[in-house]
Amino acid sequence: MKLWQKDKEVSKSVEHFTVGKDREMDLFLAAADVLGSLAHTRMLASIGLLDEGDLSTVQQELKSIYNDIEAGNFMIEDGVEDVHSQVELLLTKRIGEAGKKIHSGRSRNDQVLVDLKLFFRSRIKQLVNNTGLLFNQLISQSEEHKDKLLPGYTHLQIAMPSSFGLWFGAYAESLADDMEMMLAAWKICNKNPLGSAAGYGSSFPLNRTMTTELLGFDALNYNVVYAQMGRGKTERILAQAISSIAATLAKLAMDVCLFINQNFAFISFPDELTTGSSIMPHKKNPDVFELIRSRCNKIQALPTEIAMMTVNLPSGYHRDLQLLKENLFPAFLSLNECLEMTGYMLQNIRIKDDILKDPKYAYLFSVEAVNEEVLKGMPFREAYRKVGMEIERGEFKAPASVRHTHEGSIGNLCNTEISAAFQHTLSAFNFKKVEEAIEALLS
Repeated sequence: MKLWQKDKEVSKSVEHFTVGKDREMDLFLAAADVLGSLAHTRMLASIGLLDEGDLSTVQQELKSIYNDIEAGNFMIEDGVEDVHSQVELLLTKRIGEAGKKIHSGRSRNDQVLVDLKLFFRSRIKQLVNNTGLLFNQLISQSEEHKDKLLPGYTHLQIAMPSSFGLWFGAYAESLADDMEMMLAAWKICNKNPLGSAAGYGSSFPLNRTMTTELLGFDALNYNVVYAQMGRGKTERILAQAISSIAATLAKLAMDVCLFINQNFAFISFPDELTTGSSIMPHKKNPDVFELIRSRCNKIQALPTEIAMMTVNLPSGYHRDLQLLKENLFPAFLSLNECLEMTGYMLQNIRIKDDILKDPKYAYLFSVEAVNEEVLKGMPFREAYRKVGMEIERGEFKAPASVRHTHEGSIGNLCNTEISAAFQHTLSAFNFKKVEEAIEALLS
């Protein structure tokens, strides 16, 4: 069954090629499609295109279909082109003529647009919640291990003293910036395209403000041509936000793979969280973090993939856009799994004590020695030369302590300020407004 089919049968090979994985991908959109139809049909009734009896019947059955979807009892039947067709087919089978009226004033073009926006909002919420859990864990571990020093590196060469407080806290602050990116994506996703129809509006007196309020959107995509142009652009912006979180996790995973190496030996994990070798009985491999690194690097390619799929498209709808689902939808699942697994692994991390007592780290304190001389009154360049000569002669003695007190340093992590910034960004996601709107729509 095809919404557009008239009296000609399409070639089976063309049908197979053009439908592709649409049915599989559209299952992700099923709940969103029903929500969009609940709002759209209430709007149709408000402008006289559905009478109260038909509206009541349609609304009741749409809610029944929604419950089936939530219970896992929904499928797109063989021969049915997409989720939009399946929902309309079910309605028509169950309630008759009223089911055929729900498509007035809309096209599958704006129908899938609103489905995607609703779906993206739900996935953004999930990502934000999981990122928040990892952020809180990193801040907690930063405070717990703030007095444990470790070497800092530049060019992978021993450089200056760092601490596990700095290390954990650095990734927490990185996630705080990632949430700024995600907030920008949320704002783009939280605009209503419904009512733009095929991309050129409708001769029906649609009330687009009404569907905007019913679905909990903050605003409209006002221009109907731009609403359609948002397909691809929305996905690209969202992919950039997703890739930002992925980049943070990939770098963290790389650090862990280095630090667990025997030549570093700064951290370890319980045996049950590592894997072994088929021939080397001593091996404890960080496979989890290697896979997190690879998965997240794959996700970082997503904005480019989407850009290349949309780069030369003119305005209006094009079937190329169908394929964006196949690239983007699996990335949500993968990144959420990486966030959850990173948190689980870090809960079980073991930090080595007294790392810097190893003599090979003595030169980490060369800058501390230079600064001590400067504080006594020696010009910096002379102090630098003095300590450098001591190192060359083998006479260098590391200072007994590290005194870093400025904002964001070893002795002043500013985790309170970082947490406040993170919470400020989280408060700008109006998840509660969206939840209340959807609850009202389903009540």
